[in-house]
Parts: sequence; C-alpha cells; structure tokens
Amino acid sequence: MSAPFDEPLGDLRRRLERQAQQLGMHSFAVTDAKPATRLADYLRFVERGRHGEMRYLARPDRLERRRNLATILPDVQRLIVCTLPYWPNRYHEAEDSRTGTISRYAHCDDYHRAFGERLARLATTIETSGTHRAKWYCDTGPLMERDLAERAGLGFIGKNTLLIDPRRGSGLFLGVILTTAALPIDERGRMPNCGSCRRCLDACPTDAFPAPYELDARRCVSYLTIELKGDIPLALRPGVKHWLYGCDDCQTVCPWNRFAQAPTAPFKAEPPKSASVVDLLLLLSIDEAEFRRRFGKTPVARLGRRRLLRNAAVVLGNVGDRGALMPLQRLLRDRDPLLRDHAAWAISRIVRRLGRSDVSTRP
Repeated sequence: MSAPFDEPLGDLRRRLERQAQQLGMHSFAVTDAKPATRLADYLRFVERGRHGEMRYLARPDRLERRRNLATILPDVQRLIVCTLPYWPNRYHEAEDSRTGTISRYAHCDDYHRAFGERLARLATTIETSGTHRAKWYCDTGPLMERDLAERAGLGFIGKNTLLIDPRRGSGLFLGVILTTAALPIDERGRMPNCGSCRRCLDACPTDAFPAPYELDARRCVSYLTIELKGDIPLALRPGVKHWLYGCDDCQTVCPWNRFAQAPTAPFKAEPPKSASVVDLLLLLSIDEAEFRRRFGKTPVARLGRRRLLRNAAVVLGNVGDRGALMPLQRLLRDRDPLLRDHAAWAISRIVRRLGRSDVSTRP
C-alpha cells in the first residue's frame, strides 16, 4: 500500500484561506508555533492573583501548555489564526430605569459552538490533505489568542488588552488551529498603536486597568457579571451600572471602533433590540424553562438563571425606580441567599434615591 500523498503546502494554504473566506471569516493568517510573546506578562497576571476565581487559568498543566504548544499537539509546526467580527452596525443600550444591557458579543448564537464548527471544518481539510494533524480552539484552550493574532499580523494589542484590527476594530472573535503542516508563514506588516490615547482606561467604571496594557480581572465588569459565582463586591456594584451581562465600555470609546467594518451580525440577521436591551422587571419573573427558551443558544446560558437575576438586581439598584421595588421585594423571599442579598442592596439604593424610609429590605 502506498504512503498517503501530502498536498503541496503552498496549495494547501491557499485552499484553506479560500475556505475560510467562504465560511465567513474575515481574517486568516499563519504564524509559527512558538510560545506567546507576552507569556511573561500572563504569568505575572496569574502570580498577582488578577485572574480571580478563574482558577483554571493558573492550573500547572495549562501553564505548561502555554509554555510549550507541543504538549497540546506533538510536532506542531504552525498556528492558523482566524477572526470573525461581531461589532454590529446598530446597537442599543439600556434606555430607562427598568432595562439592562447585554454585551455585543452575546447577541448571537454562542460563538464557541458556531465559530468552532467553522474551525473544525478547516481542521478537517488539513487532516484529509495528507498526513498532517490539526487541533482547533475557540476561546476553549490554553492559548493566548490575542497575542498569537498580533504575531500573525492581524492587529495590535491595545491599552485595554484587546486585539485591535485597524480595519475592523476590537469586536473580534478569535480562533486558532494548531497543525503539524509547515504552511508558509505570513510576514507581519507594520501596525499602528494606541499612541497617547487612554480613553479605554478612563472609561472603565471600576478602574480595572492598573496600568496601560494590564488588566485586573477581579475588578472588570465582564468578570463580575459572568465569571464571578458569588456576591459581587459592594464597592464595585455601582460600577456595574446598566450592564446585565458583560461590558463594552472600553471598546465603545475606542477610536478604532468608529471605523469597524463589521457585518450586521456574524451568524444570523441583524439582532433585534431585545437581544441587547432586557426588561429587568420581566426578567425577575421568569422561570428556568423561560430562561432556557430565551437565552439557551446564546453565551448568556452559561451564566444560569440564578446569576442573571443577581445581575438584574444590581442593575436595578443602579438605575431602577419605584416600579422596581415590588419585584425586588418578591426576590427578598427567594430561598437563595445570593438573590436575597443583592435584592436587599438594590432596594436600599432605590429607597435612598427616592428619599423614602417606609420600604423594608427584609424578607
């Protein structure tokens, strides 16, 4: 039996790039399989405990994989980095005292699955082209995707620690494929930078950036509303503002996003207003079945109803009016102490704004 035939690497690379375009990806680049350039910065991030409850980021086996990508895929030669913009052309934010806002990236189907399916098809193309192997990740493995994308020439790291594509801004999903195929590498062109601009740093409502290019995740609103499983610290709750899930403040003010040439939506038609702006009083009344029906296919599903209601209580404490008091008082009777605590805090905040003393914060 003859040995498998390996497609010429230049031809394979061109075929992969064409396929990526057909799959809707907006950028495709190949870089070497060296460790991330900013690995030392990442290790300091972990050593300082800035990863908070995301303990998986500090697991020794994951740190070793970041240091040596061959522990993920033996004989790895190249990394393929792809991007898919998600910044919508139209965007709605909370408008009144009963609505909260969901971060832009969560308006569509869960990107881990939807983007991952496209990366899997590219990986299959590689593996059926000969004797090569491939393994893909979409924010699901021990890779520093932003750093690798920068090295591949797809953008530069901004002061808010996000990858910024000068053509499409920072609203990007990133996917990486490790492969044993020694594909031709892209030469990194000259990139702009943030210069003296610090709008993202100044816009952060919780001062989550200790310095430019550094993030303390424990203070980030996205971490507080998504990753944190317990009580949101009292001192940081006002900084959550109207954000029900995630936060876009450091991206919204970024000048590069003014020029973003993003599609209306990466996976489906322009998302409706209800995908970004949520009626919080109605949200407090939904059961598990309704939660799954509404959010089951989106990234919000990973939060679960319990933490989403926690976030809703915090947002109402920040922006709610007297109409929120009765739904929050009902939440005071919930069996879950997490929900009772945040409901009581929200009621006390609203009461202070109204100048009332006749409303109880007890169940």
